[in-house]
This record gives sequence, C-alpha cells and structure tokens, in this order.
Amino acid sequence: MAKVITFGELMLRLAPNGYYRFFQNDQMQATFGGGEANVAVSLANYGLESTYVTKLPRHAIGQAAVDSLRYFGVDTSKIVRGGDRVGIYFLEKGASQRGSVCIYDRAHSAIAEAKPEDFDWDAIFDGADWFHFTGITPALGQNVADICLDACKAAKAHGVKISCDLNYRGKLWTREQARETMTKLCEYVDVCISNEEDAKDVFGIEAEGTDIYGGKLNHEGYKSVAKQLADRFGFEKVAITLRSSISASDNDWAGMLYDGENYCFSKSYHLHIVDRVGGGDSFGGGLIYSVLTGKTTQQAIEFAVAASALKHSVEGDYNRVSVAEVEKLAGGDGSGRVQR
Repeated sequence: MAKVITFGELMLRLAPNGYYRFFQNDQMQATFGGGEANVAVSLANYGLESTYVTKLPRHAIGQAAVDSLRYFGVDTSKIVRGGDRVGIYFLEKGASQRGSVCIYDRAHSAIAEAKPEDFDWDAIFDGADWFHFTGITPALGQNVADICLDACKAAKAHGVKISCDLNYRGKLWTREQARETMTKLCEYVDVCISNEEDAKDVFGIEAEGTDIYGGKLNHEGYKSVAKQLADRFGFEKVAITLRSSISASDNDWAGMLYDGENYCFSKSYHLHIVDRVGGGDSFGGGLIYSVLTGKTTQQAIEFAVAASALKHSVEGDYNRVSVAEVEKLAGGDGSGRVQR
C-alpha cells in the first residue's frame, strides 16, 4: 500500500447554517479543513496510507482538529504539538448570483509560527512514496516557505515523488512573492496541479481565448499552459482543472492531464453546488490516487474530475466518498438515482 505525506495548515471552519449570511442568525457550524488535510482525508478514504503533517496547539481545539483527521484513518503521529492557536476561516456560502465569501483569521497560528527544526523530515519520509503540498502553505510566512523547501529536499533525497497545487491566494502574498518562492519550490515538483487563474497569477502563463466568467474555455490554450509549465520546470505531469462558473450555484467542471506526450481531457460535469470548498483538493487527492495505482493518463483525469464533482455535493471541506462511488460516476453513471 502506497504511503503519502501531506503538509500544511489545518484550520477551524466557522460557517452559518445553510446559505445564511454572516450573523443572519446566532449559530455557526464548526468543522475543520485545509488544502493538504483535505487531500489526506481523500487518500485515506481510498485506502492508501495517508499521513498529515502540521503543527497544532495542545489545547482542546487543537486536539479536536487532530481527531477530525483520525476519524477518517489519517495518520496524525507526525503532527507537531505546540503554539497557541488554530487558524480560523469564516465561510459564507454563496448561492445563485451571490458569491461565497471567505474571511481568514490565521495570523500567529501554530503552523504560521513553526520553525524548520520542528520537523524531522528524514524520519517523516521513511518509507514514503509521495509528498503533497500547496502554494497556500509557503504563503504563510518565510519560515514556512523554508520548511516547505526543507521538506522538498528531503523528499527528493528519499526518492519520493512530489506534487504541488499552485493555489495562489492573493490575501496571503503578492504575485511577485508567490513567483519568487514557488519558482524555487517547483524545481523539486514532479506533478503540478493548477487552474485557469493560478498559472497566470504565479508564473504569468495564461490560456489565450478563454473567458472563465462567460463559460468559454479554449482547449488549445490549456494545452499551451500545460506545456509551458512542464518545459519550464521539467514536470512529469501537469493537471489543470477547468471550471466554467455560471453562478455560485451552478458550474461546469472538467480537467486536463498532460503527461509529456498526451493531452487528455475528461468528460464535463454540470454541477449544482452544495459546497465548493475543497473541490480542488478532492481533485488532487483523486489524481494522486490514480497515479499511485497505475491508472492511464485518461483514466487518471477521469477519476480525479469525478472525485471532485462528487465533493461539490458534500458539506464541509473533507470529501466523504469511496473509490467505488468515484469509479461509478467516472464510468458514466451520474443519474443520482436512489440506491436500494
């Protein structure tokens, strides 16, 4: 069984019930999530040995965050305990023409104040096959960027494959800061995951003839983006998610995977969205699982996109689906009929 390590920030998510606006009533749902943690949960659900690495306080909220991962069978033994707070994000889910809103309260979180010496990467990568991180994590601060670089170097020394989801977040750093840091980190990456905006924001690479707001996607433009990324950094594979946003409630969703020779596009799904947070992470988890289990390029992109399509129907950050459910959808059964 393949062993995957993911590293990032696990946050407390506070959200009004349903589609209420902030403080439309006096209740909020408290759950946990974060890019790399969401990937770890997907992989554990698919039966892989999934280990999540971060730093969390020893208090009750930090323990609840750890326990949220243990519930799914994620290995939390490499989580460093210390610091004073768990990062928080507030989510107001959008509907129809009203977009979702995320407000972050993550300054001085335990992982944001972590030090490189907190993590013994040689021990963490012992017996590992894969390492995954996102562009959100090094954006937390130069200290965390340094930790990511240490992790990538150690992963390479152990012969571990590395994937990265570019995930540019303008609220965390500038495009210039992202480009400088991610250029260094991507020299170690084997599989790059991006979308129609991240490649442009981080590396200035964009798909010509594409209107993400009007629903016009140019397949040839995305082939060019994938090849430019692969040529610049030597990536073995480049995956690009293709989202056409019709409204906050309805999107068209597909993906492309370039393996250095073939450009494989998935079928497209029309999504009526329950919760889109974690959609990209569920794609990443599906892609990693597909590559590690020997799926072809076409099979891999179909599985990853189907996994993500299902996530958009699931409340919370974590994707609570099985391999069988994903393969059923990828195989063409998207009817949504009651199963008896």
